[in-house]
Amino acid sequence: MDTTTGALRRLILRTLLPGFDGMTVPAWLVAAHRDGLASVCLYGANIADPAAVSALCADLHRRCPGLLIATDEEGGDVTRLHYLAGSPEPGNAVLGRLDDPALTAASARRIGRDLAVLGIGLDLGPVVDINSAPDNPVIGVRSFGATAPLVARHAVAWVRGLRDAGVAACAKHFPGHGDTTTDSHLALPRVDATREVLDARELEPFRAVVQAGIPAVMTSHIVVPALDPERPATFSPAVLRGELRGRLGFRGVIVTDALDMAGASGDIGIPEAAVRALAAGADLLCLGPNTGPDLLERVVAAIEDAVAQGRIEPEELAASAARVQALIDDQATPSPAPAPGTDPRPEIADAFEIGAGAAAWLADDAPAAIVQVESEANLAVGRVVWGAAAVGATIAAGDVPPGAKVAVVARGLAAGHPAPAVADALRAAGHPVIVVECGWPRGFGDLVTYGASAGVGRALVELLTRLPDPVEVPEGSASR
Repeated sequence: MDTTTGALRRLILRTLLPGFDGMTVPAWLVAAHRDGLASVCLYGANIADPAAVSALCADLHRRCPGLLIATDEEGGDVTRLHYLAGSPEPGNAVLGRLDDPALTAASARRIGRDLAVLGIGLDLGPVVDINSAPDNPVIGVRSFGATAPLVARHAVAWVRGLRDAGVAACAKHFPGHGDTTTDSHLALPRVDATREVLDARELEPFRAVVQAGIPAVMTSHIVVPALDPERPATFSPAVLRGELRGRLGFRGVIVTDALDMAGASGDIGIPEAAVRALAAGADLLCLGPNTGPDLLERVVAAIEDAVAQGRIEPEELAASAARVQALIDDQATPSPAPAPGTDPRPEIADAFEIGAGAAAWLADDAPAAIVQVESEANLAVGRVVWGAAAVGATIAAGDVPPGAKVAVVARGLAAGHPAPAVADALRAAGHPVIVVECGWPRGFGDLVTYGASAGVGRALVELLTRLPDPVEVPEGSASR
């Protein structure tokens, strides 16, 4: 193969998936595209109003013909297209509780239509991790559920729904991030399950989507000692070539989770993380947001050095670049236009878990007030508006009028969360109070919604206020 400087640079750039800052196409990205860069990822920093996002995507395609645009549009809590207002879709945990694959496919088709209109060809979803650890800090309601058969059937439905809209799916986070209590954005988690448990649990949804023809799978920055006791999955030939390519038979594009995460590059830096991922068998390296020209060139230089030192075989690099190009070519082939928005929408509230206390609260004919307590989200979610606040239905705790019943809305109700103290203070003031958990339940909460998207928030508000009229929010009041 041709390993001259220009040809090698072109191959390397073909394997990179950078992000960039802002709402305009940077000159360095256009220059890199001329040299071989073929894909880019949009993040929250690239999202403004719909017209601006549409203009950005159109400009990317105009200035970089053939470019593959990717983004994390999972629907539910993790959204990029709806980063400012929250996603109208319910999210995976709600869909899993409803357990109607037709509704799951319909949700994915709507997401796919939104992406396809903008020319976004690769969606970094669905999450097919099994949330087997209730206190998982990064998966939670992004998962369809806690059992392999449930997650597998909804993962396949989601992939097919997205495909119906002409958009490629990318299942994540291989070989399974659900049985962790550490966020790989911040550290390096471990999954200490046996191989037998991994086969029956973590790997089953991936096996199902591979058999369904998924074009891309994303790695996770986790150590799974039963598969590789030393290296995170993203850097492990045993996991990527042995398990994913070998035992599962996957032939598509292996995408890394973002290499700026601490679980990947915290101790070694992004350029070295890129080298290790390519050497292990990854094809497309997600560099994270705000890549910039300096980091891009340092990554290219590190991979060039690794090829010269024999750490990366030129033939393997060429094969990775070819797989990426095949995905791009496939997405460039026009698909039949999807039918307009005729897909059924779920009754989201049917997925809510309503305890006895919440049922009694709902039956109370007192006027309802909703107080939302700010709850920190993980880095995958970001600072997206959520819950009842996403539909403008919250009131400050200090503005609750006498005689009102109050729903205190929060998420991630672990020990030490401020929401119970807010609820206690309102009870002491004479209000009937329930606590609403908008995340995965951890033992707290009178009502659990299994999601915090704007769509879930709307359904929650309708449920909480369905008997009386809601309390009028005073002018200038803010949620807390």
